[in-house]
Amino acid sequence: MAEFQDFNFKLVVIDELMYGQRVLTPAFDLGARLRAQGIGDPASYVLGNGLHEVVLDESRRYFEALEIGDELLARVDELCFDAGLDIYWHCAPAWDGEDDLFDVRSLDDLALLPHLKRVTFVDDGTLRAPDKWERLAARGIEGS
Repeated sequence: MAEFQDFNFKLVVIDELMYGQRVLTPAFDLGARLRAQGIGDPASYVLGNGLHEVVLDESRRYFEALEIGDELLARVDELCFDAGLDIYWHCAPAWDGEDDLFDVRSLDDLALLPHLKRVTFVDDGTLRAPDKWERLAARGIEGS
């Protein structure tokens, strides 16, 4: 199984496979998990408990332990680094996208994705690796 160096990079890959392609199953559903604990509105819960600037422990434990096989990683040919990814709600349901909670600062995990051909991101998105253009170009990955 692949070992990711950057948790936030792993989250972007999980988002693509779990919520995009829907091949990494079962999909993690924070809302359902919290409802099972008697919590009706995840955003109100995190705001009321001062948890709006952190990844919830339950989500972090789940995603850190989640193993992704090489066959699934080989399916990733495009990634989107955007503050609006579904996975971010499942980690921090009241996150406003205005801080660096989910910033990807390293592209060392690119080697885990042998068929990655394209990444999309915006200047104020979550891809903050200082050498992103050079690293992407060196692997033949188109960035926009």
